[in-house]
Amino acid sequence: MPSSRQSVQSTAEASAPLASLRRSGQLFETERRLNAVLNNASVSIFLMDDRQHCVYMNRAAEKLTGFTLDEVLARDCPLHDVVHHTYPDGRPFPLQDCAIDRAFPENNQERGEEVFVHKSGHFYPVGFTASPIRDDTAKIIGTIIEVRDISEEKAAAERQRLLINELNHRVKNTLATVQSIAAQTFRGKTDAAVRRVFDERMLALSDAHNVLVADNWESASLWSVVERALAPHASAEVDSDRFKLSGPDARLHPKIAVTLSMALHELMTNASKYGALSVPEGRVAVAWSVRHEDAGSGQLELHWQERGGPVVVAPVRTGFGSRLIERQLPMEFDGSAEIVYEPAGVACRLQIPLTELGWHGQETATLQGAP
Repeated sequence: MPSSRQSVQSTAEASAPLASLRRSGQLFETERRLNAVLNNASVSIFLMDDRQHCVYMNRAAEKLTGFTLDEVLARDCPLHDVVHHTYPDGRPFPLQDCAIDRAFPENNQERGEEVFVHKSGHFYPVGFTASPIRDDTAKIIGTIIEVRDISEEKAAAERQRLLINELNHRVKNTLATVQSIAAQTFRGKTDAAVRRVFDERMLALSDAHNVLVADNWESASLWSVVERALAPHASAEVDSDRFKLSGPDARLHPKIAVTLSMALHELMTNASKYGALSVPEGRVAVAWSVRHEDAGSGQLELHWQERGGPVVVAPVRTGFGSRLIERQLPMEFDGSAEIVYEPAGVACRLQIPLTELGWHGQETATLQGAP
């Protein structure tokens, strides 16, 4: 696209890479060192004038594009028309649509990803940073671009995506297999209520898996874990005030996310059968906090509180849900869990250390600040 901008670098000296008008003394030594630095840099660097014509590119840029600086200078056209002129599907890529070019007219640093065209004709993805260059009077006279080939990163991300999809498929198949085995085993030997409890626990495990799938098994949102665990019960309620959730979001390690999901499921199931959610006026509050400590460690504290339900009587024996909460969490994460059967309503307090890998062997939980 013809440019209406007038070049301020139209002299022959301006076309030379980092040309000096004085080839002696300190200026020459500074230029020599700068060239040495740029030509030994692993990142590709381009300098463009106010017409977006390339006036300098380091060795890494020549290797990246396949063009030498002399070849680019001889083209006497915007750098875009040399390495960025076509979309991968073959459509022309107009200069005015180029994010890299916007750094000059908009006086703004631009970052992002694009696809360049190599001298040989093949396409390759790049990550770039384009920043305007100013003279002593703060007038913009060109653009500096830093570019790196991200082909390997893209390929690694694609391999990871395929592996995660395969993992998701295998986990789903495993859960389906367990349910099928259970159906055959329980048939004619177990009453419907026991089978329903088993199916609900399998569903809770599947829901926890779905939360992790959404984030590629890297971590899970604390809010999402709590909401998904309560969703089957909350969606059946007409009164939205039956549940009160409060606390910051955080990123949980997958292992913590699964165990916490199962613990919340057991608390919800108990509340629905015997506790606050078994009567219309009952209420459940779930509040949590994330305390950050030194060296990147921290602790999740979650408090479950039921109110307005039947008078609570402590059970004479410990069920699966209680054992899961009070034994599994401390055993896996070196935390603490306590269920208190207060007459006014069941209360449960969980404390889970969110620390780097320790000598006990606990998994890492990555914290991210509240939004």
